[in-house]
Amino acid sequence: MTTKFTPYTWFLFIVLSVIGIFLFITPIDLGEGLKVPIAILANTLSASVVSVIHWFAFFVFIVAAVGSVIMHFIPTKNERTLLDSLFRVHWFWTIVRIVAVICAGMFLFQIGPEAFTSEYTSGLLLAPDGGLVTMMFSLFLFAGLLLPLLTDFGLLEFFGSMMVKIMRPLFKIPGRSAIDSLASFVGDGTIGVLLTNKQYEDGNYTAREAATIATTFSVVSITFCFVVLETIDMSNYFIQFYGSVILVSIILSLIMPRIFPLSSIADVNFDGSKPAENREDIPEGYNVFSLGLENALSKADSNKNLGKVLGSGLKNVLEMWFAITPIIMAFGTIALVLAEYTSFFKILGMPFEPILALLQIPEAGAAAQTMIVGFADMLLPAVLGAGIESELTRFFIATVSVTQLIYMSEVGGLILGTKLPLNIWKLFVIFLIRTIISIPIVALIAHLLF
Repeated sequence: MTTKFTPYTWFLFIVLSVIGIFLFITPIDLGEGLKVPIAILANTLSASVVSVIHWFAFFVFIVAAVGSVIMHFIPTKNERTLLDSLFRVHWFWTIVRIVAVICAGMFLFQIGPEAFTSEYTSGLLLAPDGGLVTMMFSLFLFAGLLLPLLTDFGLLEFFGSMMVKIMRPLFKIPGRSAIDSLASFVGDGTIGVLLTNKQYEDGNYTAREAATIATTFSVVSITFCFVVLETIDMSNYFIQFYGSVILVSIILSLIMPRIFPLSSIADVNFDGSKPAENREDIPEGYNVFSLGLENALSKADSNKNLGKVLGSGLKNVLEMWFAITPIIMAFGTIALVLAEYTSFFKILGMPFEPILALLQIPEAGAAAQTMIVGFADMLLPAVLGAGIESELTRFFIATVSVTQLIYMSEVGGLILGTKLPLNIWKLFVIFLIRTIISIPIVALIAHLLF
């Protein structure tokens, strides 16, 4: 029972978790609108390194590309090292990293076609004074270092165990999946995907449960949500925006597991066996609260070595810098070039234009162009919608883009790289269904707010 834990363990669980909640979840007002503290820290750092941040980003892209090419010629060892985590990726992602170097180089040295050197394409991503990718470097620094405050000291275990009786009847998934869900909400969708894949391989989730959790609960983090709001100039509406995201995500979580394609996935374990019926029973002598507290303190007790936790945080930072930013640079540039210099997204968005017009969304034509581009990257709808004058429409675009959830530059690509029973076709169908369901709900909320 909990009496076996030292006061230091209780301190780690309570104090560090509270600090984590404050930094990542609690919006504060410093005169420029509501922002979470982690974003305020990132903005402060960005302002102080504005003269060099774009060159640092270019350097990271080069190292990521060269490192991943070299790793293809080095044999894999049994033990996965930090270099493996940073650079041993599929050839497809290696090519994407090379594309990021080329796109960044053309913009920084103003070489090549105007489409790739314009301030409205690569410039929106790599400009030193507020470019999306350059801003992410400082954001990822603080997010990576401080994320363990939420994930390593029992907060997720405490709430996860207490939700055993909620997750199964409502969402058709195990109670322990609440940990994955919270990790996504307060940490990052990739964390949720990695947790889900590990639980699936360990036999704690069936194929259907794992697919449901990865595509329904691996929600974009609060940190990324703030990036979306900053990009679309709606940071003053953080509470309304994030509250809307949670509401729509819950509605989608109730619907998606009950319809195709998730409902068609086999309900069997990773090894093909049937799951045990009593796997979620609460041990004798516990209730949901005492079990959650026990699990939380056990987690905190296993992370007494704060130096090791800090090292893990630094690893998170490097993985975010080397893995995520080049992908967004490459996907983002190509998508913005298509958006600015071709009719590609306008054509894809045409079927949505009459729907948005029917729902009385101002500038429906411009908004419709953002409905499909989110499958490439979650941030692109906000980038493309940043110039729209209507606050209602910008709010609508930002909220729908986050509730779509599946985007190939991060969560989608990660899912395809795991053992989860999902392919790119199923991911696109899930993305499309989520979009269609989200649109009328978000439109209603937007009209109520504006």
